[in-house]
Amino acid sequence: MKVLIACEESQAVTIAFRNKGHEAYSCDIEPCSGGHPEWHLQQDVTEILKQKWDMIVAFPPCTYLTYAGIKHWDKPGREKLRNEAVEFFMMFVNADCKKIAIENPVGYMNTIWKKPKQIIQPYWFGENAQKRTCLWLRGLPKLMPTNVLPKPEPMYICQGEKCKGRKINWCEGMRGIKGGQKERAKARSKTFPGIAQAMADQWG
Repeated sequence: MKVLIACEESQAVTIAFRNKGHEAYSCDIEPCSGGHPEWHLQQDVTEILKQKWDMIVAFPPCTYLTYAGIKHWDKPGREKLRNEAVEFFMMFVNADCKKIAIENPVGYMNTIWKKPKQIIQPYWFGENAQKRTCLWLRGLPKLMPTNVLPKPEPMYICQGEKCKGRKINWCEGMRGIKGGQKERAKARSKTFPGIAQAMADQWG
């Protein structure tokens, strides 16, 4: 199959599909960090979507869609940015392709569009982490868990007076990541290897 992995710089899913023998390409405005620039389309995905693809797996940015950032939604300019994020997300929904998977955390799209077909956790696929991940699917089955681990404890203690010392999960806080918010967001967006492998094995 000819597979587009949209908004992926890590190439985790791309490599998993390539290893299964598919013609998979990652696409992102950022250079790839997965080590295979020959499989990476570093450009806006809008024009790429006009090509014919057998499958599209999309990871649209969640910065202005996730409920994790809901406390910032009323800040000036955020409504415009959120509307642009919705428009970008819906571009994948409306793509001319029979097999589409769109990934995002629980957030705005669950409310204004529709509930996802499935919500998965990394620890269902051998990864010792919690990160509720929504999958909106067209022409693809739900992912079946491959290596279910015990539900892990949250990894971090939230800092600040308003947090009241509550424990938070991997998806809400990153430790030891240099480069500021941009690099932390990039680290949070990377697909867990166990999930990437399940996508390639079960959808490929």
